[in-house]
Amino acid sequence: MAVYNVEGCQWNCYPDTAVLINKFDIRDRAELDAVEKQITLLRGIQAEQETVFSEPDLGFYKSLHKMLFSDLYDWAGTLRTINISKKGTVFCRHDELERVGTLKFARLKEQDYLCGMDRETFLSELTELYHELNMLHPFREGNGRTLRIFITLLVRNAGYDIDFSKCDSDMLMIATIKAAQGDTSMLRAVFDELII
Repeated sequence: MAVYNVEGCQWNCYPDTAVLINKFDIRDRAELDAVEKQITLLRGIQAEQETVFSEPDLGFYKSLHKMLFSDLYDWAGTLRTINISKKGTVFCRHDELERVGTLKFARLKEQDYLCGMDRETFLSELTELYHELNMLHPFREGNGRTLRIFITLLVRNAGYDIDFSKCDSDMLMIATIKAAQGDTSMLRAVFDELII
């Protein structure tokens, strides 16, 4: 579970903790992290194998989050209603999520979901999209996992392949932080190595 700076930092958490209220009533952060990791790993495999990638929009993106996290949280698949930041990165304001998210997916549709692009153009557009959706950060928890599943489906739909299990997670995190600061070159290099 990511550690965010949250408006009203105990929003949707058990009293006097930063542990999210969950369907298992787990109140220990380490235990919840372990259970969450196991469940989302299995649900992620299911999503990759069973999800039909057809004209995805913000609703599709929310449905991916729900698939990954509905075993854990009642609010899975719903946009956050608070503002969050992490490690100095301030994400999209909660009251702008629907509007900005809809625009991002409309642009992706205009680009034919990155299909038919040469590799260099594809890498550039994919890097920008990943960065933009990361900055959207539409959910209270589980943004990175939802984003990686979505990107995997998008990349495969465009005729390429990607395997995030071969990615150094620390390197990806550093690359996303640098992108948030205006330099996407490291993020693009990560995708250049991962995409075949």
